[in-house]
Amino acid sequence: MEINRRKFQGVLNILSFNRHFYFFGIGILALMIISQQIFHWSDFLFWIIIISFLYGLIMPLIVSAYVYDFSGYYDFKWLRNCAINDSKVKQILNINAGFDETSFIIKKNFPNADLKVFDFYDAERHTEPAIIRARKVSMVYPDTQQMKSNLIVSDDHSVDLIFLLSAVHEIRSNDEKIQFLKECHRVCKPNGKVIMVEHLRDFPNFLAFSVGFTHFFSKRIWKNAFKNSGFTTFEEVKFTPFMSIFICTP
Repeated sequence: MEINRRKFQGVLNILSFNRHFYFFGIGILALMIISQQIFHWSDFLFWIIIISFLYGLIMPLIVSAYVYDFSGYYDFKWLRNCAINDSKVKQILNINAGFDETSFIIKKNFPNADLKVFDFYDAERHTEPAIIRARKVSMVYPDTQQMKSNLIVSDDHSVDLIFLLSAVHEIRSNDEKIQFLKECHRVCKPNGKVIMVEHLRDFPNFLAFSVGFTHFFSKRIWKNAFKNSGFTTFEEVKFTPFMSIFICTP
């Protein structure tokens, strides 16, 4: 199945899934403008606050357009940096949090491999409004299986590649992350790989998302989580200043 993304679909997704933030931000801006007209407080302070709010509203959209619409993220050319021997890949897992834009693309890149798709979304644990809205419009790959984050229904040492693409940050608990990654370690072949793509809680993402960067986790947290899950290698490849590809092996 061919996936045709609309122009600026990444930005439209951000606006749609996080519209509560934008409604709130626009409301605050309106109140500040009204209060300035009534109370005539410092013009300098007024414009500093207005510019800061506009920056916080607009910059995430600019960065999202760059990352998801112009960087080639959905072309999967970044896979070339992951040293994957396509001919040896027989079994692939793609694990998401209920919003899946990548499974059909993965299948296109590995047409001879068996692809299984899992969704670890748990309404009681993963309560972010954005992911709830995303699930309502997500494409569903055939035979996608619902899973618990601490159990992947797959045999030990049976999987060549596991893709975790902008999804695992939805697991907020560190203990839950480790349990999930232990399952990835269990099913991964000795020469298999986990390919995880994530924004990080770092300075570039702070510039991009301001306080919203706290929704992500630092490289140190991810490294410790993979180490505590049994993985022996943890390699980072930057994909744009705002996203990292982590290549991990058992």
